[in-house]
Amino acid sequence: MSAVLSAQNLQKSYAGQKVVNGVNISLNKGECFGLLGPNGAGKTTTLRLMLGLIEPDGGYLDLLGHAVPRHAREARLRVGVVPQADNLDPDFTVAENLLVYGRYFGMKDNEINARIPALLEFASLAHKKDVKVPTLSGGMKRRLTLARALVNDPDILFLDEPTTGLDPQARHLIWQRLHDLTVQGKTLLLTTHFMDEAERLCHRLAIMDNGQLISEGSPRELIKRNIEAEVVEVYGEPAAQWANAHAAQYAARFEVSGETAFCYLNDAQPLITHLQSQSGLRYLHRPANLEDVFLKLTGREMRE
Repeated sequence: MSAVLSAQNLQKSYAGQKVVNGVNISLNKGECFGLLGPNGAGKTTTLRLMLGLIEPDGGYLDLLGHAVPRHAREARLRVGVVPQADNLDPDFTVAENLLVYGRYFGMKDNEINARIPALLEFASLAHKKDVKVPTLSGGMKRRLTLARALVNDPDILFLDEPTTGLDPQARHLIWQRLHDLTVQGKTLLLTTHFMDEAERLCHRLAIMDNGQLISEGSPRELIKRNIEAEVVEVYGEPAAQWANAHAAQYAARFEVSGETAFCYLNDAQPLITHLQSQSGLRYLHRPANLEDVFLKLTGREMRE
C-alpha cells in the first residue's frame, strides 16, 4: 500500500516544553487512522504540523508527495479538513457555502456547481440546498462541514472530533458517510474522544500522551496486547470495600473509581459466581474494549 502521509521524528516545543516529541506516523491510501489521546496530549499540534500550519523544530513530513511545511500549499490543494468547531458562513445558504469554499481552491464556479448535487446527496442535505446555515440542526451543520471538506475531491481528510455534540442518530449517519469515503479510496486521519467511534471506524490507530505515541495498531491488536479479555464492573456503595478485600482473588488486575470497581480478567465466571452471593452489589460483565486500553495507558485522572 502506498503511503499518502509520512511523518518521521516530528518535534515541536513551546516555552521550553516538548508538545510533540518524536512522533512517527504513516498513513496508507484508503485507510482510516485514528489519533487518540487525552486533552493536552499533543494531538492538535500534531495535526497542525501535518497540515503545514506551523513549522516543526525537527523531523520530516511528506504529505501527498510534498515536503511539508515547505510545500504545504501545494499539498493542501488535495486535502480536506473537518475542524472541531463548525465555521460555516451563517450569511450563506447551504449551497452557497459549498460554492464559496470551492473558490478557495481555485475551482471555477461551473466545476463547483457540477459537484454540489452529489455532495448534498452524500450529506443528506439536498432538501436544504437553499436554506441558510442558522436554520440547520447541529447534525446538519456537521454533515455540511463534511460535504464542504469534499468539495475539492481531496485524497486525504483530516477530521478533528467530527461527531462531538451530536445525537446518536446523527453520529451513526456520519459514521456511515466516513465508511463510504474509505470504500471510495479516501484516506482519513481522525481524532476523537469516543472510543466506540475509533473502534468502529479506524483500521489502525495510535494512542498519544505527553507528546509521544505510546501504542499503535488495529483496535483489536491494541486490546489484545494491552488488556485482559474480560471486564466485570462492580457497582454500589460497598464496591470499594469489597474490591479491597476480594477482587485480587479473582482478577488479574482491578481499579476502583468512585463507587465502581473495575475487575480485569480472562475468565470471569468464578467472580460472577461469587458476586451472585453478595448483597448490595450490582455488576456488569462485558468484553474488554478500546476505552479500557485508553484508560490503562493514559490514566483515569482528569486533564484540564
